[in-house]
Amino acid sequence: MVDRDVSEPPGPAAAGELRNFLSEVPAPAAVGHRIVHSGPHLTGHTLIDARVRALLADVADLAPLHVAPALHVVDAARELLPDVPHVACFDTVFHKDLPAQARTYAVPERWRAEYGLRRYGFHGLSYSWALQRTAQALGRPVDDLQVVLVHMGGGCSACAVRNGHSVDTTMGLTPLEGLVMSRRSGSLDPGAMLWLQRRHGLSTDELDDTLHRHSGLLGLSGTSGDTRDLVRARAEGDAAAALALATFTLSCRRGIASMAASLDRLDALVFTGEIGEDQPEVREEICSALTVLGVRGGLLVPELEDLMREGLRRIDQALRSVPVLVVATGETQQIAAETRRVLGVADRTR
Repeated sequence: MVDRDVSEPPGPAAAGELRNFLSEVPAPAAVGHRIVHSGPHLTGHTLIDARVRALLADVADLAPLHVAPALHVVDAARELLPDVPHVACFDTVFHKDLPAQARTYAVPERWRAEYGLRRYGFHGLSYSWALQRTAQALGRPVDDLQVVLVHMGGGCSACAVRNGHSVDTTMGLTPLEGLVMSRRSGSLDPGAMLWLQRRHGLSTDELDDTLHRHSGLLGLSGTSGDTRDLVRARAEGDAAAALALATFTLSCRRGIASMAASLDRLDALVFTGEIGEDQPEVREEICSALTVLGVRGGLLVPELEDLMREGLRRIDQALRSVPVLVVATGETQQIAAETRRVLGVADRTR
């Protein structure tokens, strides 16, 4: 009915912002919260109580850009709306049944058992929405599809879905692993981290800040982590912007190809997320170099307004190529659906 976007991550001022918003809208019957990381003890979307709140605080350091700010909102909302249910909707739940070989890191058993070192995977709310929309577009049941989904926004990842289930994904224990992102580095040689610490004396805090906030497209270009800016700068002859985009699209192709290796066939390649939706140059550069997977370039470019209104578009043109689709990001709608599901309320919005 009403929405409001806040550009900065929520902090201590979240309570005031939320109070102002609630004064302008009908009283909600429930609140759904996007929580990026569930940690090892929560494997489904769930009501937030004191126990769940404590478990979330315990895993906040696994997704420092996301969980701690989200908990500011959780606390503010629970204080302002104490008599309505609050539901935590996790990005990790979509990947909870990853096969053992896909979730396991090749490290000693002690690290895996005692420290809980494993792959979780993220962007699950986005993937859940995109998968359902893809099935509708192709006229096939979800449990008969083998697809690669790619979420490209501030954070970027790819996911292999076999018969409705995530079987591989590029993000890992944290949302820092995998594809090059807007300001995050994506995967790096772990030996490079050891070398930077030993040889150059970089502290854990320096590594954390640089890899999360000053790397990725921003670190490569030196000017922007926004692909729109970089596409324009490249057209004007900016070599650093060109390198940033080339590195980014190669990273995406590597991720897509590695996900396809977990499937028997590729029924569709699906783009979602802000970059996936509105950066046709990036989609084209990814797909035109994926002929080895049966994907072709020459993609259609839908108007963003039409895509947002319709929710999805098939954009491939070659009759014998793998279908390529763009799905408008639906994390908010998926949170609403999962909140209703947890509460046992019928979802009449679909």
